[in-house]
Amino acid sequence: MTQTLDILDRLIGFNTISANSNLDIIAYIEEFLCARGFEVTHVPDETGQKAGLYAVLGPAANGAGVMLSAHTDVVPVAGQDWSKDPFKLTREGGRLYGRGTTDMKGYVASVMALADRASKTQLNEPLKIAFSYDEEVGCVGIKKMIDRLESSIGLPRVCFVGEPTEMQVAIGHKGKAALRATCHGQAGHSALAPQFLNALHLATDFVGELRDFQADLARNGAHDAAYGVPYSTIHVGKLSGGTALNIVPDTAIIDFEYRHLAADKPADILARVMEAAERVSCQRQAAFPDAKIDVEQYNDYPGLDVAAEAAIVPYAQKLAQTNSVTKVAFGTEAGYFDGLGIPTVVCGPGSMEGQGHKPDEYITLEQLNVCDAMMDRILQDLKG
Repeated sequence: MTQTLDILDRLIGFNTISANSNLDIIAYIEEFLCARGFEVTHVPDETGQKAGLYAVLGPAANGAGVMLSAHTDVVPVAGQDWSKDPFKLTREGGRLYGRGTTDMKGYVASVMALADRASKTQLNEPLKIAFSYDEEVGCVGIKKMIDRLESSIGLPRVCFVGEPTEMQVAIGHKGKAALRATCHGQAGHSALAPQFLNALHLATDFVGELRDFQADLARNGAHDAAYGVPYSTIHVGKLSGGTALNIVPDTAIIDFEYRHLAADKPADILARVMEAAERVSCQRQAAFPDAKIDVEQYNDYPGLDVAAEAAIVPYAQKLAQTNSVTKVAFGTEAGYFDGLGIPTVVCGPGSMEGQGHKPDEYITLEQLNVCDAMMDRILQDLKG
């Protein structure tokens, strides 16, 4: 495991919070892979400040191969109480501390160590790698990269997304959409407040509708007992409006999301949200004709829902040395690969619930060792 730890030490040293450029870490990974004979495709974003990559090693003519997928960005550390330098790998006992150790540079390091071993081996099938950017802000990077996959390295026969699952095979997660509602009221002096339409009042009426919708989903919507929250959810994260206490606010903004089970169609959820916005607006328009709520969906990503009897499940279980499957609460990039018809599961070291996004994030040596062992079994499979 020495090489995995050496690589992880380098990876943690790159401050790749999503607000920063990730070009330095991508350059390091590209150089590492190219030096080992991989064919690497650099996939920049439109700004030139972010990039992902696809890489392949092995005989493309002899099968579609196995793809290992990860993201290179991490969540911020600002406002968190760290007892260690978050961008320096610190080892204490059986734990390795640093931002991204669990989510998900530990997995990236294990993949890169596998790449080195694979470069010294005769492969019967290709090893493929996908590293993205801006996953932590809504799977933004892979959405822009996904159209380049087939033309660059070809579609693999299976894909493993290495988000932290404690090395259990995850076959599902909910899809997500992020939305913004802009509520239009009427400004005026607060001494005459009832004569004007307070946009914050309009906003809170709409939030009430969203809460009622959530309650209905919990009672009457689809349910999947594999999830800790077994139904689709509506969550309001931000509400802002107003400029001064003595001014009736004419604008209020609500940021909210829905996370949906596969059985609840996102188009149906969005339609009900739009109906709620229209209903609240109409209730006010008799007295205030300009009352209006504009709803914009500004990001989304697909869920993952793999059948328990799918062929990839026992294959993944054999490689991970587990007999169980699970579903995870958090979103991943897996739905994008699944959407191309690639059998995909999520399986990686560390615990998202226990360590992900927290101060003093860490991964255990035991989890990394289990991941490296899975990589060895993947290598044996590719050797044939």
